[in-house]
Formats: sequence, C-alpha cells, structure tokens
Amino acid sequence: MPEIKVRLFANLREKAGESTLMLKGETVQDILLSLIDLHPSLEELIFERKDQPELRGYISVFLNGNNIKHMDHLGTRLNDGDEMGIFPPVSGG
Repeated sequence: MPEIKVRLFANLREKAGESTLMLKGETVQDILLSLIDLHPSLEELIFERKDQPELRGYISVFLNGNNIKHMDHLGTRLNDGDEMGIFPPVSGG
C-alpha cells in the first residue's frame, strides 16, 4: 500500500495541530478517510458527509501539484512518494 506525504494548510493545519503527516492508502479517498480517523475534527471541514464521501465545494486537494478535480477525483490512485496538499478557502489581500 503506497505511503504518501500529506500537507495541511491554514485552518486544517491549526485544527489538526500538525502540518505534515505520512499516511497509507490506495486512493485519495483512502487517505482522506485515514486523515479523518486520526483527526475527527477535520471531517466537517473536508467532507459534506463521511458515510458517502464528497468533498466540500471549497476544499481543494492537489496530488503532486495537480488538482484531483482534473484527475479521477477521490478515486485517483496513489504511488509511493506522492505528495498531497489539502487547501481550505483562503482570502487576503
């Protein structure tokens, strides 16, 4: 099973209390569910519903710099050494 680096940003990082984790999973969905298992408080920020995982519209997930919306979304397959970034909405000026 591939092990990948997961990077959390902004309020996701603050709520989890860490910015980088190493998690194992075959797909993006596997990794996100593992993340929620470790940090249950992130569930409401990332998913509409965990029982039928669907990302909130404002969450962006990038795999190796590519948005998973342009790949196979939550079903995107992973390889050892991949890096995933999870971004909540951010604003500023």
